[in-house]
Amino acid sequence: MCSAVKHRNHNSVEIPEAAANFRLRIEEDDKKIMCAVSDVHQQLDDTKQDAVDFALQLTLVSMKSFHTYSRELLDKGRPSDITRAACELHDRATELLNNDVTAVKYRPPHVTFTPADVTQVKRLSLIGQLVTTAGQQPGTS
Repeated sequence: MCSAVKHRNHNSVEIPEAAANFRLRIEEDDKKIMCAVSDVHQQLDDTKQDAVDFALQLTLVSMKSFHTYSRELLDKGRPSDITRAACELHDRATELLNNDVTAVKYRPPHVTFTPADVTQVKRLSLIGQLVTTAGQQPGTS
């Protein structure tokens, strides 16, 4: 509460003038937020590309690993080693060829993060929900 004696020490300004000052500060903050939004969009685009690059690298490593193992088996393995591994290697080769990313445009799973409503959270460790769907991303063709 203000009393007439102490009121002299307070800064005072008319409401429209204070609102004008607050408006400038809010607009400045909004510009900074919009710059940050732009940065986040760029990071999101980079992340999507990184996910595709990762999925391709994973496929490449799997195929090279198969090649290395099968060549070593054929070059250095005993007939009993080859006989024991033949069916499993054939199944793995079929699996790798069915997932050939060069034959079909590979689409990594679409991941959606929904942040938790902080006004409704009862546990401090809850930050949101992560949903993964295979195949095509919603809204793309």
